[in-house]
Amino acid sequence: MKPVLVFFGLLIGLITSISINSYKNQEVTESRVLSYEVDVNKQDLRFYWKNSNGKNYGNFQNLKSEIEKDKRELVFAMNGGMYMKDFSPQGLYIENGEIKRNINKVKEGYGNFYLQPNGIFLITKNNKPEILVTDALINTDNIKYATQSGPMLLINGKIHPKFTEGSTNVHIRNGVGVLPSGNLLFAMSKKKINFYDFACFFKEKGCLNALYLDGFVSRAYVPSKKWEQIDGNLGVIIGVTRPIQ
Repeated sequence: MKPVLVFFGLLIGLITSISINSYKNQEVTESRVLSYEVDVNKQDLRFYWKNSNGKNYGNFQNLKSEIEKDKRELVFAMNGGMYMKDFSPQGLYIENGEIKRNINKVKEGYGNFYLQPNGIFLITKNNKPEILVTDALINTDNIKYATQSGPMLLINGKIHPKFTEGSTNVHIRNGVGVLPSGNLLFAMSKKKINFYDFACFFKEKGCLNALYLDGFVSRAYVPSKKWEQIDGNLGVIIGVTRPIQ
């Protein structure tokens, strides 16, 4: 084969390879993952579990109906952590500064919650969002909202050590990370995804710490992106509201 043809063959192969890799990255970040950014200092983000009658909200439709009575609208919602058979939080849950469920420090058990290290997503009373491994939580005095789940997706910029690149363990998944700006990045896969790729999504966005919230039960309500899942049987719900215009 002539050198010129060899050169062009290699060039075409390189371009093809770059195109495929670019497509794969685009597919993970755009086609497969729905995301929503929240500035907790400018938006009204709250955690919800039970209504004023002590009944679980259960899904976004019930939450919408309840807050609309106060002339507020739901602009974003996502399920906020794993729960027991009675829909109570599986680990630490704090709402409006009140501890509703104590921290779960059990190290071994069945399910993703126990894939160590697991972690805690919290909002301080000064409106600072944090995500940290469970063992790093020292006290809860300054916490306004908190939910415990697992596993951690990113720990100080590193992907959870037990995740495997190319794993065939794929499910719908949702999680939350803290962006370099201090804003929160909520994300849910539109298609089944493994833990490694899901963690990579947050890493590519610049998050140092990110937490997995749940799996096949995951739901998201993001009307601004034409994504409205209002069904389901959920435990804790994380929502952003605003006054009805």
